[in-house]
Amino acid sequence: MDERPASLRLALQLLGALVLLGAVTVVLIIVRQDDLIRSWAEGNPAVREVLETRGLEAVKQGSVQPPHFIPVAVTLYVVLAGLVAVLGVFLSNGYEWARLSITVLLFFSAVAGIAGLRVGQPTAFAVCTVVGLALFAALMVPLWHPDTTAYIHADPEAEPARPST
Repeated sequence: MDERPASLRLALQLLGALVLLGAVTVVLIIVRQDDLIRSWAEGNPAVREVLETRGLEAVKQGSVQPPHFIPVAVTLYVVLAGLVAVLGVFLSNGYEWARLSITVLLFFSAVAGIAGLRVGQPTAFAVCTVVGLALFAALMVPLWHPDTTAYIHADPEAEPARPST
């Protein structure tokens, strides 16, 4: 039988949902790269006129190269998903530092997501960001729930209570 509290199991499931959302976002980046380049060009004064007058292909071939979204996204996803997976294992085994690390990592990811919303990203990516922010907020509840805290702070050397006879 699983001795972990329901709050910790829920936190781990939400953490998995965030990793899955990250994978969906990477697939979107691969499939909708032109939308990202167009959005970047619209926000970049050096290439905006090229986009308006000669189109997206001229932007791709221009002297100011668009960012390489795909390799950056794939690398970032692999590193963060691997880190979250390892931290999730340590959290599952009751390590407080893993809970703190997950919180800090996801907090800064949320800050980056909010910054992304402010620059006017394409709608599909904005939706992924909003869903990710909602999952982050939802994750914080069971992650910091008193039952999770009790599990993390339990003394592994303590003997289980025995029923009196």
